[in-house]
Amino acid sequence: MDERALLLLGMLRAQSQHGYQINEFIERNLSRVTDMKKPTAYAILDRLARDGYVRVHSEQEGNRPPRKVYSITDQGERAFEELLRKTLARADRFFAPGDIGLMFLTQLPRAEAVTLLEQRLADLDGQRASYERAPRHDYDLGARLAIERILLHLETERGWLTDAITMLRETPDAEKKHAHTRQRGD
Repeated sequence: MDERALLLLGMLRAQSQHGYQINEFIERNLSRVTDMKKPTAYAILDRLARDGYVRVHSEQEGNRPPRKVYSITDQGERAFEELLRKTLARADRFFAPGDIGLMFLTQLPRAEAVTLLEQRLADLDGQRASYERAPRHDYDLGARLAIERILLHLETERGWLTDAITMLRETPDAEKKHAHTRQRGD
């Protein structure tokens, strides 16, 4: 199980919900801390049901089509608590998808690489502004801590990115150095 299962089990601890309610809540309230999509949520709910952590029953209101309602089981409660403890005690391994691109940065002309990293910085600033506009969760310490952690990561990334751009601007371009060396016959 992973953090997405933890999220779904945690939501079901509060109350039984149908899939639409779960997905709507995630999109409206948790999109800043998870990018889980509807198909993924349904697949995980099905797996949790198959493994005995969630119970599923159908419910029908009026002439609407029946919908699945998900409830956490006692086994699911125990799994939630175990997964919560593991998640809180474990340091995340940090992989940023953009790091692969950074490894090949020197394959582009220096000016283009700087321009692209400046675009990345602008995108990062937009993300930061979005999180800073998020409503404060003074009533929910856990949600507040999650948002503050993300903001700290974004601020750290911003500092690193600013330094990297400065370094690229100030470090002699390897292409120019090699061209200069070839001209001297070294």
